[in-house]
Amino acid sequence: MAEPADHDPATRDTLERLIAILGPRLDELRALGDELTSRWRGDAIRAGEGSRRRVQDLAREVGLVTREEWDELELRVAQLEHRLRLLEGE
Repeated sequence: MAEPADHDPATRDTLERLIAILGPRLDELRALGDELTSRWRGDAIRAGEGSRRRVQDLAREVGLVTREEWDELELRVAQLEHRLRLLEGE
């Protein structure tokens, strides 16, 4: 009966040579994949930020306010109302 292929010395030698050749290359491929993934994430974030700025600029052009500007305005109005109540109480 023949031995299984993984016990064959020629197959084992071939696999060892293949691993010796491809081992460093696999690490390089893995590093390249990691780099490409991180670049893609960075590009996606920058694209999102750029789009948000363009929408804010467009909203400002047509006379709309941003959420941040609205919140600031609400805070100022609340402060004025508070000061008026203090003055009325005197």
